[in-house]
Amino acid sequence: MSQGVALSSIPHRPPFLFVDEVVEVSDDRIVTTKLADPDAEFFKGHYPDHPVMPGVLICECCFQAGALLIAHKLDGAEVGTVPVITRIQDARFKRMVRPGQTLQIEVTLDEELDGAYFMTGRVTVEGKAVVRVAFAAMQASSED
Repeated sequence: MSQGVALSSIPHRPPFLFVDEVVEVSDDRIVTTKLADPDAEFFKGHYPDHPVMPGVLICECCFQAGALLIAHKLDGAEVGTVPVITRIQDARFKRMVRPGQTLQIEVTLDEELDGAYFMTGRVTVEGKAVVRVAFAAMQASSED
């Protein structure tokens, strides 16, 4: 991880970590990458003769990037909390992701209201749109 955002700032770990690198981060935007590893288990069962990364996992790339953006924004201020998704809206899938492709994930913070973070995620591969999804997240007690 780079750009001042530590992987330890989110609770995700392999095999359910969908951020390989933080390319850039500011208070309202983050750009990350994720290699669709050809050896990933999901490719073995998700259309074995025509492997495709599941759309829900592509969205998860956005959600984890968003969690990193929130962590960057909070800068450790909410100890004992974890990011949780509270809303997923308007997911639009444009093309498939194949094994070996690298996803570029851009998440922007559209609005912050009473502890809720409303964001938009955009995923591209080689500059071509893959997914756009609007979502909301908030910090919840890690005890819940």
